[in-house]
Amino acid sequence: MATVTRENIGLLNDKITVTLAKEDYLPSFEKALKNYSRQANIPGFRKGMVPAGLIRKMHGQSVFVDEVLRSVEKNLNDYMVNEKLEIFAQPLPLPENDSRQLDFNKPDDYAFAFEIGLKPDYAIAQLDTATLPFYKIEVTDAMIDEELSRLQLRHGNMTNPETVTGDDNVLNLQFTEIDAAGNPVEGGITKDNSLLVKYFSESFRPSLIGKKADDSVEAALSEAFDAKEREWVLGDLGLSTTDAADADRRFKMTITKVGLVEKAAFDDTLFKAVFPNREIADEAGFRNAIKEDIQAQLDTQSRNQLFDGIYHYLIDNTHINFPETFLKRWIQNNGEQAKTEDEANREYPGFANSLKWTLIVDKLVKDHNIEVNPDDLRGFARNQLFSYMGGMNMAQLDADQPWVNDYVERMMKDRKFVEDSFHRIQADKVFALAESKVKKDEKPISLEAFQKMQAEHHHHH
Repeated sequence: MATVTRENIGLLNDKITVTLAKEDYLPSFEKALKNYSRQANIPGFRKGMVPAGLIRKMHGQSVFVDEVLRSVEKNLNDYMVNEKLEIFAQPLPLPENDSRQLDFNKPDDYAFAFEIGLKPDYAIAQLDTATLPFYKIEVTDAMIDEELSRLQLRHGNMTNPETVTGDDNVLNLQFTEIDAAGNPVEGGITKDNSLLVKYFSESFRPSLIGKKADDSVEAALSEAFDAKEREWVLGDLGLSTTDAADADRRFKMTITKVGLVEKAAFDDTLFKAVFPNREIADEAGFRNAIKEDIQAQLDTQSRNQLFDGIYHYLIDNTHINFPETFLKRWIQNNGEQAKTEDEANREYPGFANSLKWTLIVDKLVKDHNIEVNPDDLRGFARNQLFSYMGGMNMAQLDADQPWVNDYVERMMKDRKFVEDSFHRIQADKVFALAESKVKKDEKPISLEAFQKMQAEHHHHH
């Protein structure tokens, strides 16, 4: 009869030893050999007629080892289930185990030892006693003016003037890579693109004024574009965004067409195109609606910052003990390639933080009955589809159209999509719960100051 013993070897760290007597594995070993004999295909013997002695000689040792280890695993798992052990990861076989001790010609009692890391009892930091800053980003007139101009351009009419007159001209261009003498590079890059004049660097734009179709300009990309726009152009041309040599490549940019968008007028047509489900009577109402939309977008950024604060509050104020020795051994042995002790020590702090957050989320989900149901997943798939289509929302598109439902049901059969979406929705619900419990200390802030604060936070971490 197999026996299982357990002893403590460290903080939340136990050793479990499974000891097998011969009668625990010999019957299953003999049965497995008979099954092997019935199924074996060996030249010179009819199937099922291979002598038992030959099967034992050829496969006895491997079948013996399999059956002993299978019996060990079963007894270990049964013990953990019966004892209701909450453990991290899987039990780790201890170095003292050696399957080479197993000899089917000399069956004996065998002992195999495993190390387990036990999950601790813990309490989550009290959210209802926390006061966290909520940074209310202020919408400025400049933001509204910029969005007004963008919407006027988006809903305006394209015209085709003869020459380039200013920053708002749209240029259809052919980029042709050239050498220092201005000759096309053999095998070099040739690519069509469409750019607004204002995307070129301020110092380069005057060279474009007055140009018309079939005119061209020559320059290195580093001269023609500032860093942000240059990175996009480099990527579009298939060049490295980090290699200075690529930024210094020269191109002849030939204008194939000059365009100019005439901005839409502030009238009912524009109001209804931008806000089809709102009653807007005049420019003041239009500006106010834009302000509300910008504020909603900025509030999303503010909530994300609040969620970051909630995360750090819970991590910093929830105290959980871990079986550190076990977990470091697990890090060493769990990957495709074994890690050294030094590598495990370096990885452990980040690993422990991640594990701590997982336990916090698990407890919040359990304590507050947070569920993600199929309707949540379907709604997530619909919203994802609408975001792919340029931000359409339920008000602009019938969400029950057959093709939308077909897409949603197809995604529901995608296991990776369902798993990823489940975790994202669950995280959103956990943070929404936390947000409802903490006290928010609202702090007005400019967008520039908010972005600077975020950049410093990310740099710090």
